[in-house]
Amino acid sequence: MLRYHTIDTNLFITNRERLTKLLNPNSLCVLNANDIMPQNGDGIMPFRQNSDLFYLSGIDQEETILVLFPDAPKKEWKEMLFIKTTNETIITWEGQKYTPAEAKATSGIPNIHFLEEFESIFRMLMAQADYVYLNSDEHIRSTNLVQTRDIRFINWCKDHYPLHTYQRLAPLMHQLRMIKSELEVDLIRQACAITEKGFRRILPFIKPGVMEYEIEAEFIHEFIRNCSRGFAYEPIVASGKNACVLHYCNNNQPCQAEETILLDVGAEYANYASDMTRVVPVSGRFTKRQRAVYDATLRVMEGAKQFLIPGNDMATYQQSVAEMVEKELVDLHLISLTDIKQQDPKRPAYKQYFMHGVSHHLGLGVHDVAHVHQPFAAGMVLTIEPGIYIREEAIGMRLENDVIIRKEGVEDLMANIPIQADEIEALMHAE
Repeated sequence: MLRYHTIDTNLFITNRERLTKLLNPNSLCVLNANDIMPQNGDGIMPFRQNSDLFYLSGIDQEETILVLFPDAPKKEWKEMLFIKTTNETIITWEGQKYTPAEAKATSGIPNIHFLEEFESIFRMLMAQADYVYLNSDEHIRSTNLVQTRDIRFINWCKDHYPLHTYQRLAPLMHQLRMIKSELEVDLIRQACAITEKGFRRILPFIKPGVMEYEIEAEFIHEFIRNCSRGFAYEPIVASGKNACVLHYCNNNQPCQAEETILLDVGAEYANYASDMTRVVPVSGRFTKRQRAVYDATLRVMEGAKQFLIPGNDMATYQQSVAEMVEKELVDLHLISLTDIKQQDPKRPAYKQYFMHGVSHHLGLGVHDVAHVHQPFAAGMVLTIEPGIYIREEAIGMRLENDVIIRKEGVEDLMANIPIQADEIEALMHAE
């Protein structure tokens, strides 16, 4: 039914165990699947599961409700899944949905019900529970104006059961999800491996005159044929001056000789994201100036790894990397030591050429949830993505790998993806 391979059920069982340890005594916890979003007419968007529900159950289907009640007086109430009832019309038009046996095998939850039973069972549970944890999107970057299924349920629940004590689930999910288990790391590693295949595919394909969207098409071809649903985020294929637009995604321009192409792409696998950025020369050879900026960016990326250690924090890490960027910009004659000495601390000189953050958390979202002011810890998966953008020279360089913090240092999950300029040039000219 799903494109990706079966995931070890222990991942979801362990995730639920970790969550229940954080709940107040006699607490009920409810999570809803995402809605299927409409297009124009009778069209629909591709379905993407609520990340928290997937994290706790592995169920990748709409109209699903997960209920956890660890202190329930009956064993069969402790964990329950409510799934969509399948009928012949749905099977004819949409295909087979989860059967109770399949939902049990996927999630490790023995008690599976159909949605029609939810309200009557929920009424019995609420009569026993003191606290109710409900989920919402509290990602710090979220600007979602659409009322989600979770929000509608919050309103319904408080209307029908106003005297319970309600709690926010999102902070607990952020705490759990920012530390990845090895099973999660393996899924991210698979997404990275698919991204590598896409990158190796496009290198000999690129030549002067190729359209940015043709490169995008080569990536999506390779991703889908390797069990990915496609890009983990809107891909950036930015040639020449387009690379100086941080979120450029028109991907509709011809690639000219003597230009470079910035490729910010990543495959999704089993809802887990990868996030890679590489820069390649259209003609197959970097110019001297391009190579100098490229190598400077790469030195910063490699140097940043020494600061991604348990106990450090994002603000200190960002400042340490900024100091490396400053040195490289001075060596590239883009800023001077005088500029640095006289800079406004609120607007440092390096920001003219490097204006974004160095890293973000990665997992079930390309910008995964986390408590960003919490010190780094082993098990966190982050990107490293310094850049140098010189608009006046139409040069945009950004290099990005995904890494996991270990007790002994970082493990680069993209270590096998070519990044040295010499290797990229060699692969572009390979027969």
